[in-house]
Amino acid sequence: MSLIPATILTGFLGSGKTTLLKRVLSEAHGQKIAIIENEFGEENIDNDILVTDSKEQIIQMSNGCICCTIREDLREALQLLAAKKRQGLLDFDRVVIETTGLADPGPVAQTFFMDDEIAESYLLDSILTLVDAKHANQQLDDRQEARRQVGFADQIFISKTDLVSAQEVADLQQRLKHMNPRAPQKAVHFGEVALSEVFDLRGFNLNTKLDIDPDFLKEDDHEHDHAGHDHAPGETCNHPSHEHNHQHGHHHAHDDDVKSFVFRSDRAFDPAKLEDFLGAIVNIYGPRMLRYKGVLYMQGTDRKVIFQGVHQLMGSDLGPAWGADEKRSSKMVFIGIDLPKDIFLQGMEQSLV
Repeated sequence: MSLIPATILTGFLGSGKTTLLKRVLSEAHGQKIAIIENEFGEENIDNDILVTDSKEQIIQMSNGCICCTIREDLREALQLLAAKKRQGLLDFDRVVIETTGLADPGPVAQTFFMDDEIAESYLLDSILTLVDAKHANQQLDDRQEARRQVGFADQIFISKTDLVSAQEVADLQQRLKHMNPRAPQKAVHFGEVALSEVFDLRGFNLNTKLDIDPDFLKEDDHEHDHAGHDHAPGETCNHPSHEHNHQHGHHHAHDDDVKSFVFRSDRAFDPAKLEDFLGAIVNIYGPRMLRYKGVLYMQGTDRKVIFQGVHQLMGSDLGPAWGADEKRSSKMVFIGIDLPKDIFLQGMEQSLV
């Protein structure tokens, strides 16, 4: 049986996750989708789109989709679905896991890597985060869970942009980009998103990321340098000081604890040194390291090494060969909570040949 693609849908209360799910569940798109709802909070999928309002855990939908509300462990729900699919009792093509508005997507993502049984049945495709333009700044200021959800995202959908000014949307996008430069952002109306933008994004599939996006290495150099200048004031003082905040308007006022930074080098990495260094920082900072991902120039191979991690879990893969006239270089993006940028960059530097 081929692996079942899984998508994690996250976002704060009221950001439009349920609207998006209803659309996925009620539209005639020809895909059979199993939805797993982490069920606490008031935002369950309404019963009007379910075939039966039974007390069963797994309910068949009118368009062939399946809804599974979890009252226990996510792992058990995933195993149950996979077992029923293998036995021919349920037919579905993919799984979407809706986390509660207050959830940290990290442990949900880790389930797919740490649990052998789950890893043998499922392939984690991506983490989608919905952000409500009207309330986002307040939520990001007040709740670390909201900031984590942004840090984890492979794709960010911004809802309710019609309720705020174009300038507010632009400021919010700038803020989100500081927190997570690797997730594309898209404004959506009432959760109306084309399914091609929701599924098969391959956020966790190391090699395909490069096939889709050959410019990953050079994608946003100019933007980052400019983002670097924007960010400098916030970075020198780790604690947001109010005088400092008021002097700068716009997004300078937000000194978010979820930040990103990029390491770049044209020199090759020494594989043993890099492994030692990454092993050490993951031991210390793993819980605060949300996502890290890179394309590395490694001594001893003519192929690109694609690297990524979530919290304490990391892995690498050989990617395509370096082109004959391609400049070999490394680029690694780290996204995390109050990570000591200087220690990371210095350690990466010291792991070079």
